[in-house]
Amino acid sequence: MPTYRRTFPGQPEEIHNARRFTVQCLGDPTTAATAELIVSELATNALRHTTSGTPAGTFHVTLSQTTHTLTVSVTDAGTTDTKPEFHHPDTEATCGRGLGIVATLAERVEVQGDHRGRTITAELPLPRTEKHRR
Repeated sequence: MPTYRRTFPGQPEEIHNARRFTVQCLGDPTTAATAELIVSELATNALRHTTSGTPAGTFHVTLSQTTHTLTVSVTDAGTTDTKPEFHHPDTEATCGRGLGIVATLAERVEVQGDHRGRTITAELPLPRTEKHRR
């Protein structure tokens, strides 16, 4: 099954390009919309909380499909004292909601890495096609 990878410069306008890349790689519009939101949240966090958001920074997006699962990963450039935290702030909060949104949308979320760089991976079930329903 296909795997798509791309590295983006650590500039805020590149989040749009990462979202577009995600949609272009995926066939199912519902899955693409969910994956696009996940990439947007994770890329925003990478730029905001790590050296990915510095002038020379980058972040990496990987999309991997199997028969039943889409795996969406964003890897940052690291060197930060903060660790990703999953929490659900109140509805009035203007920040701190990204990982909570990702955790709500994904079937499973995993964080790997350390101060040298972290990868956050979200797994989404793929919709069953007519061929699989029989």
